[in-house]
Amino acid sequence: MFRQIVLAIALVLGCSLSAEAFCGFYVAKADGSLYNQSSKVVFVRDGRKSTITMSSDYRGAASDFAMIVPTPRVLRREQVDTVDADIVAHLDSYTAPRLVEYFDHDPCDGPIIEPGGVVAEFNSGLLTRRSAPSRRAGAAALGVRIAAEYAVGNYDILILKAKQSDGLSIFLKQEGYKLPDGAEAVLGDYIKAGMKFFVARVNLGRHSASQTKELPPLQISFRADKFMLPIQLGKLNADKAQDALFFMLAREGRVEVANYKAKALPTDENVPPLVENYFPQFYKAAFNRTVGSRGGIAMEYAWDMSWCDPCAADPLPNDDLRALGVSWIKGDNTAQQDVYVTRYHAQYTKNQMPKDVVFKVTDNRNNFQGRYVMNQPFDGEITCAEGQRYVRDKKARMRKEEARLRKLTGWSAGFVTKAVLQSVPRIYW
Repeated sequence: MFRQIVLAIALVLGCSLSAEAFCGFYVAKADGSLYNQSSKVVFVRDGRKSTITMSSDYRGAASDFAMIVPTPRVLRREQVDTVDADIVAHLDSYTAPRLVEYFDHDPCDGPIIEPGGVVAEFNSGLLTRRSAPSRRAGAAALGVRIAAEYAVGNYDILILKAKQSDGLSIFLKQEGYKLPDGAEAVLGDYIKAGMKFFVARVNLGRHSASQTKELPPLQISFRADKFMLPIQLGKLNADKAQDALFFMLAREGRVEVANYKAKALPTDENVPPLVENYFPQFYKAAFNRTVGSRGGIAMEYAWDMSWCDPCAADPLPNDDLRALGVSWIKGDNTAQQDVYVTRYHAQYTKNQMPKDVVFKVTDNRNNFQGRYVMNQPFDGEITCAEGQRYVRDKKARMRKEEARLRKLTGWSAGFVTKAVLQSVPRIYW
């Protein structure tokens, strides 16, 4: 049976109504809250115009707070502003590396073959009644647009447009459909051909008659030929390794680091279910092994703001983007705008990264996200021959996942094996 995923994990800080479709799939996000000494900088670059929003992790009395930021110009009053801290936190959550969880279905439960159509199953028990705006927002965040929705007799009909098969697959699963192996590749071929998707299901109701106020981030705007972030003064405050998150927004494509080599963060890795209970430790270990002991920068996310696949949070609304300095967007429809966001995570001590960070805007629009996937094994009685093969295959896959986890983190084999055995049913030991 296809199982609904219902989780309440402390690291997920909550879901808005429009993001509720994703809460079941996300166990944790590696946002800025994982790091004790960190700062967040949102840098919007458009031609020669720079708008920089700075959010620090300062925790002392407000009367003791000071910030010194080198700028290329004498800033006028109208070039200095403050921004709601929730906007920066939203951008952090939206772009954070994420742990995604899926559940294997019963290997003894065969699919239903619909004549003339795609092999699929539908579990009516998964249906939840979300509001139409919430449902459409959830679909849009996956790159899926509900082009039409109506009733025909006892059927509810959806006409869908999709940008990528991953998002369409997740949306359909959230709607209660169980897709067969290989369905995503077929869906992807149709998407490339410009096809739309007609989706129907029986409406069972009609057929058969649920004390400390954070300092607001500061923002400065100016024009300059040089596209750089001064980090040296900020390093003076750090008594140990410091983490900095850089959120770079442009209309053309990725913002790349020009004077340091940005490391490639391991991504799309299948990890054992134990990571659900150790995600902060897992991500810190994987990140530290990526940047190394000498410090450095790793790219954690690069994507067009108009859609994501899958999403850790809803895309930012246009009013929030404008508050951050994105001046070229018009109207309220985020999905029609061109805002490309690149997220970098830098880690350094006082004696590392001696040069300020220089960036350049490129037309590279290849998508990237730090993403780690857990496939929970089927937890139920297995009696068929196909099920026994599934158990053997699952054990073999889990051994590979254990080995990959040790390589990603440097964790000992003894710890990983013990934690794996504690996190899965005994049949898979």
